[in-house]
Amino acid sequence: SINETANFAAYFSASQAALSTPHLYISSLATWLNDSSLTQGWKKFFPLIPSVTGDRRMTMSQVNILQTNIVGCVAFSHDSKWIVSGSYDKSVRVWDASSGTEMQQLHGHNEEVTSVAFSPDNKSIVSGSSDKSVRVWDASSGAELQQLHGHNKKVTSVAFSSDGKWIISGSDDKSVRVWNVSNGATLKQLIGHNKRVTSVAFSQDGKWIASGSDDKSVRVWDSFSGTELQQLNGHASYVASVAFSPDGKCIVSGSDDESVRVWDASSGTELQHFNGHRNGITSVAFSPDGKCIVSGSDDKSVRVWDLSNGVELQRLNGHSGSVRSVAFSPDGKCIASGSDDKFVKVWNASSGAEMQQSDGHTSYITSVSFSSNCKWIASGSDDTSVRVWDVFSGTLVQQYNGHTKAVKSVAFSPDGTCVVSGSDDRSVQVWEASSGTKLQQYNGHKGGVTSVAFSLNGKCIVSGANDNSLRVCDTSSGREIQQLNGHKKAVRSVAYSPDSKWIVSGSDDNSVRVWDASSGTELHQLNSHTDYVRSVAFSPDSKWIVSGSDDNSVRVWDASDGVELKCLDGHSGYIRSVAFSPDGKCIVSGSDDKSVQIWDASSGTKVQQYNGHKSGVTSVVFSPDGKWIVSGSNDKSVRVWNAFCGAELPQTISDTDWVRSVAFSKDGKCIVSGDLSMIVYDTPYSMWTSTYNGWIVLPFTSHWVMWLPDHVCNAMYHPLNTLIIPSHDYFHVDLSFSTFGEKWAQCYNSPT
Repeated sequence: SINETANFAAYFSASQAALSTPHLYISSLATWLNDSSLTQGWKKFFPLIPSVTGDRRMTMSQVNILQTNIVGCVAFSHDSKWIVSGSYDKSVRVWDASSGTEMQQLHGHNEEVTSVAFSPDNKSIVSGSSDKSVRVWDASSGAELQQLHGHNKKVTSVAFSSDGKWIISGSDDKSVRVWNVSNGATLKQLIGHNKRVTSVAFSQDGKWIASGSDDKSVRVWDSFSGTELQQLNGHASYVASVAFSPDGKCIVSGSDDESVRVWDASSGTELQHFNGHRNGITSVAFSPDGKCIVSGSDDKSVRVWDLSNGVELQRLNGHSGSVRSVAFSPDGKCIASGSDDKFVKVWNASSGAEMQQSDGHTSYITSVSFSSNCKWIASGSDDTSVRVWDVFSGTLVQQYNGHTKAVKSVAFSPDGTCVVSGSDDRSVQVWEASSGTKLQQYNGHKGGVTSVAFSLNGKCIVSGANDNSLRVCDTSSGREIQQLNGHKKAVRSVAYSPDSKWIVSGSDDNSVRVWDASSGTELHQLNSHTDYVRSVAFSPDSKWIVSGSDDNSVRVWDASDGVELKCLDGHSGYIRSVAFSPDGKCIVSGSDDKSVQIWDASSGTKVQQYNGHKSGVTSVVFSPDGKWIVSGSNDKSVRVWNAFCGAELPQTISDTDWVRSVAFSKDGKCIVSGDLSMIVYDTPYSMWTSTYNGWIVLPFTSHWVMWLPDHVCNAMYHPLNTLIIPSHDYFHVDLSFSTFGEKWAQCYNSPT
């Protein structure tokens, strides 16, 4: 259709594909809506373009609330904690937005409730009904505060002014009324529409009122004088919903003509025209930042649009009846929708990201560790628990509960029989890995424990804490052996040398310190950094130390005498993580500048820079065979890179929150990442790589194959991934029968 073609044109023009050469333009077709007539049509002509599979416009609802009848309207409280809904069962109900628990049931209307809204202070709720009344309720007690009578037909829409002093209502009697909240008096009656008024809205500054009507028009009124300022004509059928943008400069309207339109509020000029719904639009709303619009329709879908270019960002399918009402939460994180199917659904509003309910940790995963036999993974979380998982099945093997605050660091003992954990509750706890029995608890630190590590023989544990100290304790007895004092601020990172002779620590006092592991004597203080030291590590032969700092530098030191050997400058942001390659010849670093960089350890030369992350890199590590590098980032992804050629492998998985830690198993076959979920990846080589801006390229070449939009590229699932814990839906690209990129001329087939 012409409308869909126009939408695709807007989608294409905003993509990286539009900046490429003409033979790559059609790669954007592969990520357009799979069920559209346009997509089905082009496949006949271009059957050999790579296929992308996955729910490209699908988002799973986070909370489902079942009512007893059709849900006609929904609204969020201004703190995003509550949802109010109105139903054909004549009730107004208040729900907890996070859990779906019913908080209040407000009864008083004699017919179906058509519109609801919270007051700006969340203390009151206004509702309109087919019983011709507008009612005001106490949100906490459910008591009815006011009954506003004046309309002589059904009330279709209600809204509070931003100061909470006025209420406006629209009615089948063709009028808009302005009411005084304190005494219920009618202040003004706005007459102009020649058919019923379906929707009303205040501008944020309270100066203007917008109304939509069955007469196909949108009208703008001066709220103080009641004068009609603008009449916006363009819709081909009745207008069902109107809303102001947060800055009051634009108005969005949805109509039974299946279109969503955006208007300049002051001039009445039509700015945008969105088509995509397959039935009438019932409800529209702006996102709090004014960048997006959400619409609900009789086609049972909720859609999210980019205001700037008209691109459809999401299609939220899940309702089995017409969607009557949609709303953004004030924090912009969620969308609520009410439907004829009797459900109120709450959706994740982020572009393309599916909300999943995890059966595992309930907060950030801060640390992960593999057992020596690679069968188990231990994870620590801000939810205060330590959990052990089966690597192959993802089954929860054990959950260790004992910490009272966030767990910041976990590690398996070298023989895999024990797990040590450090927590913000200031304790170090040792657990039997198989049974979950707590073996020891050490409570010597006077500040939160930030880092823990076993010695090579497993007999000792070193811990660093916010009390500025390092402490060494006996694994079996929990007895403190050493207290290493010297740092003047929090200790962020600790590590044993591979020969267990030394301990290295990094601190917020900008120093790296080397300690004798047996006596606790401070051997060297390395003071070249000018800001916090976030990460430290020994070389495999224990001769060198590498450190990363908030001063944007990576430094290499002689472990025996503390002499600085090299300063590796190249990052433009804080260094969050550093590590040596297994042969000691290379160093990898990850930074807030979003890059992963590889350095020659002997010369200090930068060998590679990997760009692809869209936010700071928090964790980096080499595989045990040195062939791969894995990086974790605040962009919620884990990426795997070829350590030799710098090519990014396609194991780029979009997590549900910041990736705090990543690690390889000893055999190099698996990777684990930590955020709100646990993800395990296989790492065999693949035949394509991707760039930072969404292009798939052939390895060892610069040949572009196809472009992927961010929400697809960031959630690409490699076919060799063995397990995701908890399970998510991701995207797959099939290149096996494609002749594109280098062979682009062969991708076109003329239908017979």
